[in-house]
Amino acid sequence: MINGMIWKMKDLYEYQTNTIWIKEYPIHYAGTKFNSRMTIIRLSSGNLFIHSPCNIDEPTKIAIKKLGKVEFIVAPGSYHYLYVESAQKAFPNAETFICPGIEIKNPQLEFDWLLGNRPDKRWENDFEQVLVRGNKYIWEVAFYHKITKTLILVDLIENFTDETEDVNWILKFWFKFVFRMWENPKPAPEYQLGWQDKNAVSKTFKKILSWDFERIVISHGDLIEKNAKEVAIRAWQ
Repeated sequence: MINGMIWKMKDLYEYQTNTIWIKEYPIHYAGTKFNSRMTIIRLSSGNLFIHSPCNIDEPTKIAIKKLGKVEFIVAPGSYHYLYVESAQKAFPNAETFICPGIEIKNPQLEFDWLLGNRPDKRWENDFEQVLVRGNKYIWEVAFYHKITKTLILVDLIENFTDETEDVNWILKFWFKFVFRMWENPKPAPEYQLGWQDKNAVSKTFKKILSWDFERIVISHGDLIEKNAKEVAIRAWQ
């Protein structure tokens, strides 16, 4: 228990009717404590796309299997691959896609394909996507779910506020007084410290902002459900 809060896996919940589900899970990183999110999307084929998997314990596995067949396991960012093997063990027939660079960080991780700027033909009716590169510390692939008008990110925006649950004082100190990101959505600190190819980054942001999204699912902090595009523009200025 930290500051009266108990860190534990939360239940999988339906976010967009019969289409998107989310599960929050705890992260402990450099003394900070906060939550991350796994997102599950039902594709137009009826099969499931697991984005940024959490540790798949038995109750989570059962809950996911009730939704349908898992076809894809996706590690979308440089820091979002730690539970891929857990997902692979739970769903051994699923194909694994990873963000470029993960194969260098973890050469032992087995995977089928690298993600890029173009969606796989099996989900091109469901998603637009783009590889966010140009940073020496962190890359990710942004996904736009066309049917629900939902932008799905991992670290390209973080949104910690006084309403954010399960955050300890260490994270609040760093984000409020050092990075000035408390109540001020911005890319993760690794992004801010590592931009190199700003021209490539600018083109990527323009592509993302051309998508007609109305909400943003992010991995860390509060979901962005109002004025989503305006929030993204300010975050990426």
